[in-house]
Amino acid sequence: MGKLFLALCLLSTTMLTAETNILTFSGSTRTDSVNKKLVKEAGNLAKQLGANVTFIDLKDYPIPFYDEDLEREQGMPANAKHLRQLIIQNQAIFIASPEYNGSLSAVLKNVLDWASRNEAGAPSFEAFTGKTFVVMSASPGPGGGARSLAHLRSILEGIGGKVISQQLVIPNAYEAFDSQGKLKNPQKEAELKHLVQQVIR
Repeated sequence: MGKLFLALCLLSTTMLTAETNILTFSGSTRTDSVNKKLVKEAGNLAKQLGANVTFIDLKDYPIPFYDEDLEREQGMPANAKHLRQLIIQNQAIFIASPEYNGSLSAVLKNVLDWASRNEAGAPSFEAFTGKTFVVMSASPGPGGGARSLAHLRSILEGIGGKVISQQLVIPNAYEAFDSQGKLKNPQKEAELKHLVQQVIR
């Protein structure tokens, strides 16, 4: 009975209604990033299911690397505050993480570091606690970015996020998308749709 109750509780925290607000972004700032294409496609599928989707590009929100001295002397940078608020305002967050040398990008890690900081009087990890995260990766290598996602999952869970167990990796990513940014492989497209459907009823 206890295990069943726990399973139902976990289900209720990851399955969201069609009217869910979803934030999507890639950990890459490159203009023609395959991870931007991937998370954009995921967001479009969520929109088709009725979700309210906000797409952002981290290139539009430059922030200095996290520095506790800087935070103490100048406070949280305006762009970091804005990104943190966007995470707070959305029930689910889709992240496509590139894999750089076996891990996530410095840009993405820095966003998570700043957003995990608390405003005065706020509870610990306020922006992440109870949020549902969907992670995916596209990589030119044969592993499809799986190592990056292992690190990203560990970080998100460590700061209070609920990362769904399913994830998607796209290997050989430079050949995986057509000129419109859509996945060429019908099986991978179906896997992406299934991933999105794990979150939205």
